[in-house]
Amino acid sequence: MTYSRALGRALALAAFSLLSWLDVLVELIAFALLCVGAVFFLGPAVEWTRGRSTVARTLAGRWCGVEVAVPYRPEPPEPVRERDGWYRDGNQLYKRAFWIRWQHRLTWALEDPASGREFTWQLVNPLLTLLLPVAVLLGGPAALRGHGRWTRWMLGPRPPAEPRKNWLHRHLEALGQQAGLFAVSVVQLVFTVPQLVLMICYMPLAVPVVLWTRTITDTWRREAGNWTGVHIPRPYLPPPGLPVPRPDGLYQSCKQLYEEPFWPLQHARMLWILRDRATWRDLIGGVLIPLVSLVLILPTVALVGRGVAGLAALWIWRPFVSPRIDWFPFPEVSTHLGALAQTPVLLVLAVAGLMPAPWLARQQVRFARLWLGPTESTRLAQRVERLKQTRSDVTVTQAAELRRIERDLHDGIQSRLVAMGMKLGAVEALVDTDPVAAKRLAAELRASSSEALTELRVLIRGIHPPVLSERGLLDAVRALAMDSPLKSEVTGSLPGRVEEPVEACVYFAVSELLGNAAKHGAKRVSIEVAFADDVLTVVATDDGPGGANPARGSGLRGIERRLGGFDGRLTLTSPIGGPTKATLEIPCLILPGLRPEPGAPPPGPPEVVDQEPSSPRTNTSSETV
Repeated sequence: MTYSRALGRALALAAFSLLSWLDVLVELIAFALLCVGAVFFLGPAVEWTRGRSTVARTLAGRWCGVEVAVPYRPEPPEPVRERDGWYRDGNQLYKRAFWIRWQHRLTWALEDPASGREFTWQLVNPLLTLLLPVAVLLGGPAALRGHGRWTRWMLGPRPPAEPRKNWLHRHLEALGQQAGLFAVSVVQLVFTVPQLVLMICYMPLAVPVVLWTRTITDTWRREAGNWTGVHIPRPYLPPPGLPVPRPDGLYQSCKQLYEEPFWPLQHARMLWILRDRATWRDLIGGVLIPLVSLVLILPTVALVGRGVAGLAALWIWRPFVSPRIDWFPFPEVSTHLGALAQTPVLLVLAVAGLMPAPWLARQQVRFARLWLGPTESTRLAQRVERLKQTRSDVTVTQAAELRRIERDLHDGIQSRLVAMGMKLGAVEALVDTDPVAAKRLAAELRASSSEALTELRVLIRGIHPPVLSERGLLDAVRALAMDSPLKSEVTGSLPGRVEEPVEACVYFAVSELLGNAAKHGAKRVSIEVAFADDVLTVVATDDGPGGANPARGSGLRGIERRLGGFDGRLTLTSPIGGPTKATLEIPCLILPGLRPEPGAPPPGPPEVVDQEPSSPRTNTSSETV
């Protein structure tokens, strides 16, 4: 590439980069409109600015010789109309797919990590690219290749990596967490006073206000757990159910009867709010938590602020604005030597303020847990409610399973046995008169008996797979992975055998997860099995399009019902564009007598099963194909 052509391309790239500031302006206007309620512009604005980034990646490949791949997550799938004609998104029904499509695309555009890097590139790239012609004059075409590498670093895909944070990053982050929790607690304090006023003056209006304010408190709990690792469970009692009519069709609330369930329901909700201790603990915490947070954050802010402000005054304000700095308790400074002497002291102040920031943030959350966490009575009430729900789910699931077995026996095995009995009668009638026809019918009977036996084995496998009894849960999961059309990786180990009902529950749950992943277009799945602290954990991660929601799928709800019977839970993380991560957690114990011997060899290395749909399957110990 000649110097003249490289210079021309550099000038064209510099002119093109100025359009990025136009993209930033459009995105800021769309965000401002979002803040005032106009929610329809931010998503399309982000997608529109991606067109400019696509052109930049193309120019980096053609003019700079650096190919840049597209970094975005896969687009969300189109909403599917259900049989009744409605579109479902969680627990909400829509007549048209517009709202669901818009919500999914907005989430897809904003939660993609590439969007954040792209916005940074739009801000910084014009400043650097305007210097590109000068760099080309000095360095020649090599400067263009450097610009291409910069574009690839900002607009290209990045492999996932564990974030590494240095000491300064961690402590500054802890300071920011303290400030964020303090800000949320101040918002909670602002809404505490209206709650008290409404509870005294007009209780029916206080109920929705209290419920809405609980979302702020839930935000505090969630962010506190994400930032500091101190988990605060929700302490609220379960809401009351719908009123049940009396035999005469009326609804009773205390000593009053109503024809409609509206007022009894409102009265029950009011009593639920008033009798819940967590409501009053939230009010007390809304007053105390901001005060304690302010006390805990003041030392850090004072020391760090004094150190940073002092450094700015010494090295920014003094040289350019004022020749003298007199800031108590430090002596007056008018020379660079004096400023250099005070700089270590100010640095020590800033570092001393940052050092206790993570510990203070944890203490801030631990104090809030005293008021925002559940009490023993609340835990007991939540436990009772969960047991009621899981008992109902187990009863319904067991009845459905019995009906399925009865239907399979009636429509499959029973029909074949009846047909075989009729053919046996025909054989008895023809054995003397037409031996050839009798032999033919006997051969058909042999084939029918083999088919009946196969159906019976399939039915038994659906009730309790034999591989579980023969080889245990881990090998059974590997067998499922081999039978799946996905490229599968099974890792982990178990210290022994768990209860057979738990093994069967996990087996069918993993089977359902693999089926869902294959049905929704995933290509690869990894399964990790572990046991610690009397909890069996199975983590299944696939590279599908994401967007999974237990409220929209009967399969995931079935997994939740299965796990609920063993006090287990399903945790699903499935952003639009993927990946989907499902975590199964079941409390259980290792069966006595089935633990490994003290001198037994350790389990072998994790097995990787990587196969194509047409690959042969022989046993659970097959290696990667």
